[in-house]
Amino acid sequence: MDNISKSEQTEIEAAAFRRLVSHLQTQTDVQNIDLMILAGFCRNCLAKWLTAGAQEKNISFDYDKAREQVYGMPYDEWKEKYQLKATPEQLAAYEKRQKPAR
Repeated sequence: MDNISKSEQTEIEAAAFRRLVSHLQTQTDVQNIDLMILAGFCRNCLAKWLTAGAQEKNISFDYDKAREQVYGMPYDEWKEKYQLKATPEQLAAYEKRQKPAR
């Protein structure tokens, strides 16, 4: 990426982000807790990062709007349609991931 402008790099990164969001919107079987266990972030994290990025630029961008952008629908609707209750195994794996390694 040495031969591209800052603007081109931003456009490429934005395209990759849009592709990630689109992919997550189609992978409704992948639960947020699974993402947190495996990758340490989830759809809600992406929405929080969008909101924080807007705030850094002094742009008003509400968290609920950010979640709607990430989920492709209002969060409550996505939750009702696709979110499952976390299993004891998922909760244990999540807790294990949260603890620092010794």
